[in-house]
Amino acid sequence: MQQLKPIQLNERICLIDGHDLDMTERTGIFVILEEEITIVETSASPSIKYVKEGLKDLGISLDEVKYIIVTHIHLDHAGGAGLLLKECPNAKVVVHPKGARHLADPSRLIAGAKAVYGDKFAELFEPIVPIDNERLLIKNEGDKLRIGPNCQLEFLDTPGHAKHHFSIFDPVSNGMFTGDTVGVRYPQLVPDNVHLFLPSTSPNQFDPDAMHQAIDRMQNMELDSIYFGHYGTTNMPDEVYRQVSSWLEVYVNEAKTIYIEQQGYEVLAERLLSLVREHLRGLGISDDHEVYSILQLDTEVSAMGLLDYLSK
Repeated sequence: MQQLKPIQLNERICLIDGHDLDMTERTGIFVILEEEITIVETSASPSIKYVKEGLKDLGISLDEVKYIIVTHIHLDHAGGAGLLLKECPNAKVVVHPKGARHLADPSRLIAGAKAVYGDKFAELFEPIVPIDNERLLIKNEGDKLRIGPNCQLEFLDTPGHAKHHFSIFDPVSNGMFTGDTVGVRYPQLVPDNVHLFLPSTSPNQFDPDAMHQAIDRMQNMELDSIYFGHYGTTNMPDEVYRQVSSWLEVYVNEAKTIYIEQQGYEVLAERLLSLVREHLRGLGISDDHEVYSILQLDTEVSAMGLLDYLSK
C-alpha cells in the first residue's frame, strides 16, 4: 500500500496514517513536536512500519521519541506499542491505570481479539509484544505530563467506550486527544462537504451513561479541537457532541428493540447501517460511496457492543 505522507495539522501536531486494516484514513497516530517528542496512539503492530516511515519523513529519529501515549488498550490503538517501544530506547509508554497490566501481559487482550477476529487475528495484529513494567508510566485522572517548556498535557479519565480509557488535553491547541470516547470521524465524506461523527460502542465495556458524561465534560471545557483515533481532527467540537449524543440515543434504542426480539448482532448492524445510509442519502451521498466499507465494519462492531451491554 502507498505510504501517505504525514499531515501537518498545526505548527506542532502531525498525523501519520497507520493504514490499519489496509485502509487509509482509518486509524491515525499523532506526533506532538515538543521538546520531548510525544506520540499519541500506535495502531496495531502492522502499522508500525508506517509510523517509522512517517517519523523519518518528519526528520525524527526513534531515539528522540520520549513518550508513547495510548488512550486505551484496544489493539487498534495500542497493539503496536510494544513493537514500537523496542525501537525507541528512550521512550516510555503512558497508559491508564486499568490498562497497564494488559500491556505488561497481553494474553487476555490476545484471547479477546482472537475470539472476535478468528483466523484473521495474526494478519491484523501480530506480533503483540509485552512491555516491561519499568517502561510503563501510569497516569490517573488529573495527572499531568510536561513535554515542553510551555506544554503540560493533562489526563482525564473518560470511560464510556472502555473503562481503561483516558483522554489527553493539550493546553497549547486547546484540543483533546479523545481516542474513541467521543466517536469516530469519517474524513472520506469531507470532500462531499459532509461531516459525519458516530459513536463507537464496541464490546465489552461500553457504557452509554459514561459516554454521555464524557461528552458533557468535554463540552464544558469549550475545546477548539478534537483529535480522533479514527481519524484526523476537527475544529467543530460542538457538532461532534451533537451528532454523537444524538446517534448514541438512536443506537441504544434500536439495540433494545433487537434485544427484546432476541435477534443477533447482524440484524442490529444492518438496521444501524440502513439508518446511517438513509441519513447520508438525505445529504446527497450515494449508496456506493467508499465510506461504506468502513461504516459496515463499524456498525457491526458497535452492534456487538450494544447487545453485550444490554445482556449485562
